[in-house]
Amino acid sequence: MELKEILSRVDHTLLKQESTWEQIREVCDDGVKYGCASVCIPAGYVEQCSDYLGDRLKICTVIGFPNGYSTTAVKVFETENAIQNGADEIDMVINIGWVKDCRWDEVLEEIRAVKAACRGRVLKVIIECCLLTREEKIKLCQIVSESGAEYIKTSTGFSMGGATREDVALLREHCAPHVKVKAAGGIAGLEDAEDFIRLGADRLGTSRIVKAVKELESAGK
Repeated sequence: MELKEILSRVDHTLLKQESTWEQIREVCDDGVKYGCASVCIPAGYVEQCSDYLGDRLKICTVIGFPNGYSTTAVKVFETENAIQNGADEIDMVINIGWVKDCRWDEVLEEIRAVKAACRGRVLKVIIECCLLTREEKIKLCQIVSESGAEYIKTSTGFSMGGATREDVALLREHCAPHVKVKAAGGIAGLEDAEDFIRLGADRLGTSRIVKAVKELESAGK
């Protein structure tokens, strides 16, 4: 698989709590240089990134991150504020407790509320696969397919585990065709990236792919 194709699917990500503007700016520069799909950064840097990038690269940010248990009203406000500040794409975390309580209607209503707040921007729904049973994952595929969101996303990368090949294949199998899959968390390198894409991932949330390409360049390959 061509490196360019892999990179075009990468949401080049930096979400560490201690991230500085210097580090965020470097991620933005690399995202532009390597033709990534977007840069995924904390909401507090969205406006600064928007001023810095202009229209050179899409900006993605996270909502209800990483635990997902803030109220729907808070998630809607976060989304509206992020869009106002220049975000092009929103990655929201669902309420995992509601899933465990089988409060499916509320899960769906919340996703729809955040989608409405996106005002036409892309919404990716993080379901945190590592905390779910197989049956819960399949049910969430149905819910996300009904919600109007464009993507279902495996993981925050801040919980007990990240994307797995099995989860990506499961989500692709059980989501409606119009719902795309984003794999995130634990993508170790180019081999993982290729595998996830072949299994049905349209996006990859990672910082390691650009790092791997830089290492190849340094090695003269």
